Amino acid sequence: MKTKIIAAFLAAALSVAAFTGCNTSSDSSSTPETSASTASNGEAKLEKTTFNLGHLNSTAHLLGFVAKEEGYFKEEGLDVTLTLFSSAAELSSGLENGKLDVAFIGSVPTLTFQSQGHDLTIFGGEMTNGHGYVIKPEFVEGKSDWDVSILKGRNVASVKNSVQDAELQILLKDKKIEIGEGEDKVNIVYFDSQKDAYNALQNDSIDAASAYSPYTSLAESQGYKIVYRCSEEKLLENQPCCRQVAATEALSKYPNSYNAFERALIKAYKFTQENKEGTVKDVKKYIDIEEDLINTEVYGGYGTSVPDPDKQGTITLKNAIVELGYTEDYDIEKLYNTDIYKNALASLIKENPDDKIYAELQNHFDEFE
Repeated sequence: MKTKIIAAFLAAALSVAAFTGCNTSSDSSSTPETSASTASNGEAKLEKTTFNLGHLNSTAHLLGFVAKEEGYFKEEGLDVTLTLFSSAAELSSGLENGKLDVAFIGSVPTLTFQSQGHDLTIFGGEMTNGHGYVIKPEFVEGKSDWDVSILKGRNVASVKNSVQDAELQILLKDKKIEIGEGEDKVNIVYFDSQKDAYNALQNDSIDAASAYSPYTSLAESQGYKIVYRCSEEKLLENQPCCRQVAATEALSKYPNSYNAFERALIKAYKFTQENKEGTVKDVKKYIDIEEDLINTEVYGGYGTSVPDPDKQGTITLKNAIVELGYTEDYDIEKLYNTDIYKNALASLIKENPDDKIYAELQNHFDEFE
């Protein structure tokens, strides 16, 4: 979990035809939004009991899936509806127009939105790593080993302002490979979404494409070859990706409700560490692909879903993308809230003082807050 990020970016949100995950769901015992109830820990009244959570079609967002399916939201007094979106921009708009209370958005889009004046605050984490690039098998035929240099002279589908794009540029820069057309360059062809970039592999003109969880494993199962996974690249390892994001005003208005939400996600993380089979089944209800592919993405060591806000890592990421020219510099302090996670975790440790998983989360938070 230790963060030593150089740079990263979030993939544009996607939904692909191969996936048929649930779009929405809610507990049958819904509580009116305007009512207040006692939180399960008995310490505070919830200012708001109905929550709308926006997510992408990615295994990376499993904490929300598990918290819903295992009843942790309900335990905390919340009636949470999960809604599938297709892009970070849509998620951001949902927060700003009040249709969403929480969204799982990539770090880089969030940082970019913040730098542009959007009043959105990061208050927790959702995924670290989980991205990569894949290439058509004929381009690595006869080779036993390769790196990003295999992309020279190729047309590569990606998404502008995404984690995949930033990662690729970082690796190419390190190898002194230029971007553009030519045998010694990599021609990046930009698409509006990860879905479009991935589907572009079906065209003869596209040789390789970006991918994020679970597209990398899905692509491999369909015969494509993996160029790299970011978790295996020294320059890209342990990068904070998807973050928990909310409208800044909402966090101030409903602090107890967001505390309850965070408690549910921390409980979900504990479940993922103790019940792999149950976790995979929960994820499959939202990301309908083969369970072995879900297991690879969730437990294969290529990415981790942890609720810690990882402030230090995200600030390092901000500085990196500013240097890359993705966004202008700005003061992130007023748009980063670690108190919600801190208080939620502390309350769970108070209730479960001997829990080793909660203790590990506390140690990490203390080091990287």
